[in-house]
Amino acid sequence: MDLATWIERWAAFAPDKAALASDGRTLTYRALAARIAGLVGGLERELGVRAGDRVAFLGPNRPELVELLFASARIGAIAVPLNWRLALPELAYILDHCGAALLVCDAAFADAGAALAETRPGLRQVRLGTEFDTLAGAAGGRRGARAGPDSPVLIVYTSGTTGRPKGTVLTQDALFWNAVNSTHMHDLSSADRVLTSAPMFHVGGLNIQTLPALHAGAGVILHRRFDPGAVLAAIARDRPTLTVLVPAQMAALIGHPGWAATDLSSLRMVTTGSTIVPHALIGAFHDRGVPVVQVYGTTETAPIAAYLRAEHARDHVGAAGLAAVHCALRLVDDAGREVGAGERGEVWVQGPNLMREYWDDAAATEAALAGGWFRTGDIGQLDAAGFLTIVDRKKDVIISGGENIYPAELERVLADSTAIAEAAVVGRADARWGEVPVAVVVAADRGLTEAAVLGLFAGRIARFKHPKQVLFVDRLPRNAMGKVEKFTLRDLVAHPAATDT
Repeated sequence: MDLATWIERWAAFAPDKAALASDGRTLTYRALAARIAGLVGGLERELGVRAGDRVAFLGPNRPELVELLFASARIGAIAVPLNWRLALPELAYILDHCGAALLVCDAAFADAGAALAETRPGLRQVRLGTEFDTLAGAAGGRRGARAGPDSPVLIVYTSGTTGRPKGTVLTQDALFWNAVNSTHMHDLSSADRVLTSAPMFHVGGLNIQTLPALHAGAGVILHRRFDPGAVLAAIARDRPTLTVLVPAQMAALIGHPGWAATDLSSLRMVTTGSTIVPHALIGAFHDRGVPVVQVYGTTETAPIAAYLRAEHARDHVGAAGLAAVHCALRLVDDAGREVGAGERGEVWVQGPNLMREYWDDAAATEAALAGGWFRTGDIGQLDAAGFLTIVDRKKDVIISGGENIYPAELERVLADSTAIAEAAVVGRADARWGEVPVAVVVAADRGLTEAAVLGLFAGRIARFKHPKQVLFVDRLPRNAMGKVEKFTLRDLVAHPAATDT
């Protein structure tokens, strides 16, 4: 069986139930199953797509991406959702790296799609609209075992917070077990309605709730892009029960003029993650009666590896949760020895939802996977009950005079100041100490001084951890999921004269 079987089964059980709603158009499970079957036939017969071929998608959140993924699962092809926010050379790198045979392109990105296809004679292109709909309206593709649980079905390129992105290969089995983990996390059922506004070119938008909802027979409301006003209006009008919001989206909703007046009572919970989540954002939703649950994972874990459930939301604010029902966690020191409760160590994850490999990168795959465990590169600690708290990224830890300084600890102090809009801390090379911390700050108060920022740390954390410099900028560089690009900031503090801010 392949993943497209999920949709076929629900089309038999509940043919007229809404599966996907977007832009005023609703696809029932029967209609979705028919389009997937037609797309299988169209891709195979008209375009010659075969098992193992990489099929890229360039565009915002659209039902066609979901259809393409399930059709690829039936054929044995591999879907590659592209980050539409990337520049043309970055998109070209991904297409060349994965060796895409087909590019499905939204009309809004027609110029970029044409430029990419023009310099790649072997790359076929299909435009969303009439051209894609003609393929989806074709006679159904042949049945038969062309793919199975171990077949790769998705390549998601990492968000690039540390440099050049890697292509994370996820199998059909990984997506299935990730859906099972999500079902347990959210008590997900066919009665739910999921609102997806996070981008589906990332596993957060695609795999935390969207695909699991279709596995459970729930309804999915797709927004092409996140817009705080549109999301608040949809919550009031469409009454979703679940949604995923990264911290930047939560902040945008809370700061929107319509926040206070919007009825949030349909939401059973809000799921967040992607980075360390400020407690103030969680508290704002809790004050409105909506539990906020955190999920922990990476692209390589599909991503659900640990989570809170709704009953843990208020008692474990800030925690990433317990190990997923089909995952195991280990925290290890630099020698690979397991650390005890309350001690900090690198988080390793094991489970059937792990990636198979990094595409065309055996060395990186070997470095990341150790005896069936994925080395996340995140530093965390487990309490006596097994709840995980993420402390920082291993590569972000600043080693100053032999002491470990965790930037997230300093960033929490900065986040408490109303004079600071946003801030991050990175290390800078130092002849005496090896590294020293530097705070990069976006001021909310134009009169904010370096001395005032440094004064925030007095009496709150050990003096050796205090930043040695404050660099003021207009904004922090972030990737598509709202994570601060620390590698860009490290370059900035190493060469401060390069910035105009």
